[in-house]
Amino acid sequence: MIKENEDNVLTTQEACHYLRISRPTYLKYLYLGRIKGAKAGKGWKVLKSELDRFLKGENGHPQAA
Repeated sequence: MIKENEDNVLTTQEACHYLRISRPTYLKYLYLGRIKGAKAGKGWKVLKSELDRFLKGENGHPQAA
């Protein structure tokens, strides 16, 4: 079963609203790789599950043992 809420694709505007941050801050996080997204046309697309991961403070990289 697919988790519909976590697999939603958000636009830059929707992601900024969800995170409650400004567009420049959001774009900075994308360019730094703190948020993983895909450039689609003139804008960025990101999964809601990725934003939830970011909010939890997870870096998305496996930890070295």
